[in-house]
Amino acid sequence: MLNLAQSARAAASELAYADPQSKNAALDEIAKVLDQRRDFVLQENCKDLELASSHNIGAAMLERLELNPARIDAMINGLHQVSSLADPVGEISDLSYRPSGIQVGKMRVPLGVIGIIYESRPNVTVDAAALCLKSGNASILRGGKEALHSNQAIYQCIQSGLQQSGLVDTAVQVVNTTEREAVSAMLKMHELIDIIIPRGGKGLIERISNESLIPVIKHLDGVCHVYIDEYADQRNAIDIAVNAKTRRYGVCNAMETLLVAEPVVSQVMPELIAAFQHRGVELRGCQGCIQFDASAFKAASEEDWYTEYLAPVLSIKIVDGIDQAIDHINQYGSQHTDAIVSEDYSRCRSFMRRVDSSSVMVNVSTAFADGFEYGLGAEIGISTDKLHARGPVGLEGLTSQKYVVFGDGQIRD
Repeated sequence: MLNLAQSARAAASELAYADPQSKNAALDEIAKVLDQRRDFVLQENCKDLELASSHNIGAAMLERLELNPARIDAMINGLHQVSSLADPVGEISDLSYRPSGIQVGKMRVPLGVIGIIYESRPNVTVDAAALCLKSGNASILRGGKEALHSNQAIYQCIQSGLQQSGLVDTAVQVVNTTEREAVSAMLKMHELIDIIIPRGGKGLIERISNESLIPVIKHLDGVCHVYIDEYADQRNAIDIAVNAKTRRYGVCNAMETLLVAEPVVSQVMPELIAAFQHRGVELRGCQGCIQFDASAFKAASEEDWYTEYLAPVLSIKIVDGIDQAIDHINQYGSQHTDAIVSEDYSRCRSFMRRVDSSSVMVNVSTAFADGFEYGLGAEIGISTDKLHARGPVGLEGLTSQKYVVFGDGQIRD
């Protein structure tokens, strides 16, 4: 780990001054190699899936672990999209003249060396490598043991692309051991690594946050809500709620709690129940839901309102109106992503101001809380911290700013 970190630090010094054309060429070469070797990557992924199945890993984990042609295509498209984005490094903004005659502004600069620790999803290897590379940062990537074959196969593609482009090939390094001690060592290397980004379950993120001597960009969980207001377009409300929950279960932007305003329960609840039951979603409801249809709901416990299921399970609560919905979200939510469905502009504005989450949405599925959908290219993760980045973390979130000052000979009295 020490050798990896030292190599990354040396690479970061080169990357900080690499021109955009060189970084873009490297990303395009990686995409080309990944396309050429997709069969090999899928074969290695099958090894991981077989091992995971033999260890009785849950369906949600298997879903996140699996690669298929469409996901390979998405990885390749992500590389091309990051390549096409404007390079933030060196950008100067907020220039202004001071009374002294000096001109003060801010220049965007890389963070340096970024350590990323993640579980399950092998596509994170490509997303993280691409964003770190384009933002001028060296990266050390440590995936979970369940995705070892997949990650190493993808890493071979990354290394080949870097070498063919002529960019320093230690700019991206993937740890080839699954020993926990490697992570512990990584978290103590504050002189060589500038930022740690964990992606995975709550247990992993809590452990890293507690152990790390290095600043951490993170979110612990995604307890996302959709609130159907009494002034909602009911067709939109049903479609949004169903999509927010059932598009993919094992992702952090999936809705885990649905809040329904009491005045529209009789109009929307029957179709919602039917749609979720048709898709095999287990419903856990408040006492009002039980009274509405006892056969459709299990009683929700206090713990359910705090739970990120990452599975076909959904909590539903009937609320008096927007005030109670906002209070519920701010009490039980995880400050990830929350949405309102309403045609009342003032209510939507109130919801956006009062809900303290990294993404607040109006009349749209929480499934759109994603760096790709936000136009960031791929994302390296979603942060619910308030410093240094919040929400989906893309290129700009992987940079910092320094002040730059221009003058023409001024001296200070």
